[in-house]
Amino acid sequence: MKRIVLTGGGTAGHVTPNIALIPELKRSGWEIHYIGTKNGIEHRLMSCRSDIIYHSIQAGKLRRYMDIKNFTDPFRIICGTGQSIRLIRNIGPRVIFSKGGFVSVPVAIGGFLNHVPVIVHESDISPGLANRIASFFAKTVCTTFPETVSEFRENKAVFTGTPIRMELFDGNPDLGMEICGFAPDKPVILVMGGSTGAVAINSCIRNILNKLLHRFQVVHICGNGNIDESLTDIPGYVQFEYLDKELPHIISMADMVVSRAGANSIHEFLALKKPSLLIPLPLEASRGDQILNAKSFEQQGYSKVLLQEDMNQDTLYLAILDLYSKRHRYINTMNLKDHNIGIQKIVDMINQYA
Repeated sequence: MKRIVLTGGGTAGHVTPNIALIPELKRSGWEIHYIGTKNGIEHRLMSCRSDIIYHSIQAGKLRRYMDIKNFTDPFRIICGTGQSIRLIRNIGPRVIFSKGGFVSVPVAIGGFLNHVPVIVHESDISPGLANRIASFFAKTVCTTFPETVSEFRENKAVFTGTPIRMELFDGNPDLGMEICGFAPDKPVILVMGGSTGAVAINSCIRNILNKLLHRFQVVHICGNGNIDESLTDIPGYVQFEYLDKELPHIISMADMVVSRAGANSIHEFLALKKPSLLIPLPLEASRGDQILNAKSFEQQGYSKVLLQEDMNQDTLYLAILDLYSKRHRYINTMNLKDHNIGIQKIVDMINQYA
């Protein structure tokens, strides 16, 4: 049996592309192992699956800012690297596919030291620190944006796009309406802030909810612990902390999306032809990757962008109305290309290096 190791974690964006690859890898005859942390989101999303074998290691976060954990996490990285070396030697994979996040660095090093080819995938325009480090131990780097190829050494990176979960294309809008208890006579806005939610977006949406509900129905994926119990019985407004199997049906019924600008999510909206209002994480809360992602999509005509520092009740409401009124223009632009190319390109590359 040919074996592959997948890795990546810390946020759902470092895990969902791996999930998207699994069905095609299984069809190609791969036995799939996943290396992640014991308490990260990758453990929650992957360890319950019967079609992969999950292994836990220690990992330390790589920070660009001062934090007391900067003094202890290097030891976790060293420990995780030792664990990865032993695990990879025991598993005997032909190839390792790394989606990024701090857990991926020890695995990439472990693969390199075991002479196993490592393929890194970078979702954002601006590469994250973990992937910059992992790329030194990789045979190649796959990029979601064509602009990112130049960020790596010559001939090190190749544009592949990102893997899109095929189940997203199986959504049933009628079932989505049934799940939410919505009526067919009003358009639907889907609001989502990533796997951890977005407090600023949540708050601003709720502040204009009365105005929105005159024209729209709103389904709000607000993140763990962010349900507002005082709003649970309002007709036309439904809240979820997180959606898994129901998500394809919810996206399929949405006429537009209000979201952060994580690379995987916005490429899923693109593949599904959903006009989106992107509110990227601001610089004080990120390294600026979402701002670059959002600006790229805006320039290509796929999305409208509202910076968080410019967001208030009036600007958010007007941006939503403007996006909805021009939604067909955005859809027509998205229809000009086939954006669901990532899975086959990446699986072909995996087979090549294996």
